Amino acid sequence: MMFTLSPEQTDFAAVLHGFLGAGKRDLASLGVDEVTDPVDLVVVFEELGHHAVEGPLVESLAVVPALAGHSARGGAGAGSRGGGGLGAGTWSVAFPPLLPHAVIADHYLLVQADALHHATPGTELSSVDPARTLVELTAGPVIATDVPAARAFNLGVLTCSAQLLGLGRAMLEMTTAHVLTRTQFGKPIGQFQAVKHHLANVLIGLELARPLVFGAAVTMTERDVSAAKVATSEAAWQAARTALQVHGAIGYTAEHELSRFLLQTRALRTAWGSPSMHRARVLEAL
Repeated sequence: MMFTLSPEQTDFAAVLHGFLGAGKRDLASLGVDEVTDPVDLVVVFEELGHHAVEGPLVESLAVVPALAGHSARGGAGAGSRGGGGLGAGTWSVAFPPLLPHAVIADHYLLVQADALHHATPGTELSSVDPARTLVELTAGPVIATDVPAARAFNLGVLTCSAQLLGLGRAMLEMTTAHVLTRTQFGKPIGQFQAVKHHLANVLIGLELARPLVFGAAVTMTERDVSAAKVATSEAAWQAARTALQVHGAIGYTAEHELSRFLLQTRALRTAWGSPSMHRARVLEAL
């Protein structure tokens, strides 16, 4: 499958990149909360990952709208939803047993079979990413039945994969910039062949994962979505390991920008299903 972004999608990615790069987070002002097409969502979430934007983005911008329908869209803040009886603010959702806990948010939903429940948060759970606290949910009243639970879950997997792709891109860019300025033995370490090989392997992993993500956005099949998650999880993880190895221990300190990307990658790698779980789904579909 050959896939090329349209000029409109490329322009939108560039605008979003500049917007996030300026430190702005009011995504609704760009109409991001109105995006529903899976390919467009991949464009959005790759940039969100590229800037390590925090919050229940997958849930608020992709999964909850898929569960609640078009009438659930609205609101004024980043990732906010309003109308449809849901109200404004950020939203999070759990899909037991595949996704037993929810990212902390203003409001919560819980999916059981094909029924959608309002949910009440309980015990807070720590995460490998301190900016991504999880909570246990207790099911409340049923607000909808016959919801497209499978598609919504797959949309969560897809957009999480796009975030990982963006995180990997950002870490490769940071590491490339670092090796061009850090010197050893009188020359930049980027001139050493071993360092070049590591960065080349990261680039290859990301470039091989990219068409799987966009291909999955086109087909939205369980097999393709899971294959994309496996590929991006491994590619981003390789980018993280290489970035940390090249930067040294300072890259993991809170003072260094890289640490945000490392922690988010570690958390999202197993979010919305671990690599082993998605490998099993691919195997079952063959």
